[in-house]
Amino acid sequence: MTNKSGVCAITHLAFPMSELVPLSVIRPGVATLITAAYPDLVENSLISADELNKFRSDYISQALKDDIGEITALEEDGVRSLREHEILNENINASFDEALTFGERLSDKIASFGGSWTFILSFTGFLVLWIIVNTVIIATHPPDPFPFILLNLLLSALAALQAPVIMMSQNRQDTKDRIRAEYDYKINLKAELEIRHLHEKVDHLLKQQSQRLLEIQQIQIDLLREALHKNGTPEKS
Repeated sequence: MTNKSGVCAITHLAFPMSELVPLSVIRPGVATLITAAYPDLVENSLISADELNKFRSDYISQALKDDIGEITALEEDGVRSLREHEILNENINASFDEALTFGERLSDKIASFGGSWTFILSFTGFLVLWIIVNTVIIATHPPDPFPFILLNLLLSALAALQAPVIMMSQNRQDTKDRIRAEYDYKINLKAELEIRHLHEKVDHLLKQQSQRLLEIQQIQIDLLREALHKNGTPEKS
């Protein structure tokens, strides 16, 4: 009793039916490669085991290359994100200080000096020296006798001028703090979006790899079934 034979739609050679597989039962990923190379094939077209194994190998190789390519793309995205983060995370203090005018810089220096121990000690020494000069050294005709009216006038003028200068410096510091807070918020928001985007990419990559590994496993099962069928071994359910 002769075995039935058929013709492979790719090679146009005759093979036993046990070595031919209809296109309709082939895995979708492998079938897509076959139809891309031979668009004239239909669902009932028969394909030999040798040709099918070639396309199966091509599909597995392409799947692995795609996986490696996606990983490389993720690494490139990570490097690009780090580079953008470095550009975004610039020195706010330097940028803010470059825009200051001469008067604003002078007021900052005055405010900084007025709130230091250097100013307190030097001004205390000036007061002590003023009192000594007007009470001990020049006792006969002092320029500012007790109760030191001229000194009180100088102190009042100094306080009247120092207060707005300090307020100007504090206002600029508040502006700098507000800009820094806005910039920190932008950085945190960008970092959160990047982390969320990376999570989506990793989830998509893991899902895609799982599907491809499952398809590869199913292809191996098909190969095993075909080998058992060729050897005449009954397939166990």
